[in-house]
Amino acid sequence: MTITKEMTIGELLDVDINIAPILMSAGMHCLGCPASQGESLEEAAMVHGLNSDLLVDQINDFLSANN
Repeated sequence: MTITKEMTIGELLDVDINIAPILMSAGMHCLGCPASQGESLEEAAMVHGLNSDLLVDQINDFLSANN
């Protein structure tokens, strides 16, 4: 599966819960918040001042290496 920035945080964690440390190390510490579960990766990145394309690349690299 390929991750996109349109996917919600909830969907990302459903794909692989081990994506959480990647997001947390980028500064997204509210992964359990109800609002974050329905927020897209792009929206969450924008709120935190992060580059969503870079996060997508990091997550997809992680998934490729671990599947």
